[in-house]
Amino acid sequence: MSKKVNIGLVQMSCSADLDANLEKAIAGIREAAAKGAQIVCLQELFRSLYFCDVEDHHNFSLAEAIPGPTTERLAEIARETQTVIIASLFEKRTAGLYHNTTAVLDADGTYLGKYRKMHIPDDPGYYEKFYFTPGDLGYKVFDTKYARIGVLICWDQWYPEAARITSLMGAEILFYPTAIGWDTEETDPKVDEEQYSAWQTIQRSHAIANGVHVVSVNRVGQEGGQRFWGGSFVANPHGSLLYLAPHDQETVHVQEVDLGLTDKYRTTWPYFRDRRIDSYQPITKRYLDE
Repeated sequence: MSKKVNIGLVQMSCSADLDANLEKAIAGIREAAAKGAQIVCLQELFRSLYFCDVEDHHNFSLAEAIPGPTTERLAEIARETQTVIIASLFEKRTAGLYHNTTAVLDADGTYLGKYRKMHIPDDPGYYEKFYFTPGDLGYKVFDTKYARIGVLICWDQWYPEAARITSLMGAEILFYPTAIGWDTEETDPKVDEEQYSAWQTIQRSHAIANGVHVVSVNRVGQEGGQRFWGGSFVANPHGSLLYLAPHDQETVHVQEVDLGLTDKYRTTWPYFRDRRIDSYQPITKRYLDE
């Protein structure tokens, strides 16, 4: 049985002007809605520059409560456009406790809840452990007007366990708000090519292994030592690309997906049927050396 949903992707560059970033994102949501989008996903931490490239205590001033001012503004836009909005924000939970969090607003503006990023990187240019406490809400799905969606965030992309668990919770689409790019000091184009290819491939593999659509929305533009590579995409349940955004342009794209394909692919390629759940206990160990 066909179940078609229109997915909006807003791939944009950001500036130091928080309000300008918000208004650009809202313009993108409205544009996507005008093109027929029913669910719109924004990129990771879209309200600001990607501040995690440095460890600076002043950046904590960028955080806000969730729900809070930005979710209230986006709730108005969700009601206006009748779209579900997936919004990645810097959450201030209390003094000294912060998360990398994505809020989900239903098409009538209802705040459905939030997902806190579980996997936190700490690499040159991505000092997220300085800012974010690992998520403590577990993996989440959200029953929206148009679909049951799962939301994960950026570094979560590399972990098949996160995609699997969220899919087992009934997610029909996996969304990944993202901020990732190339090191501007890298001189080997092969390295850049391999990094982007790995990022795309791992997420397409989540689509295949779980029989769901995957939507990944990245930012573009150069910020500090990072040249964000864009390349946002939509993959179907067999990992085929339905849409691929450019590396160097802002874009608003709407992609129709058929959620009814999940049953087709899971029946034809019955990975869920053949899972040996009785054998997976070792996965909870850090490393199998004892």
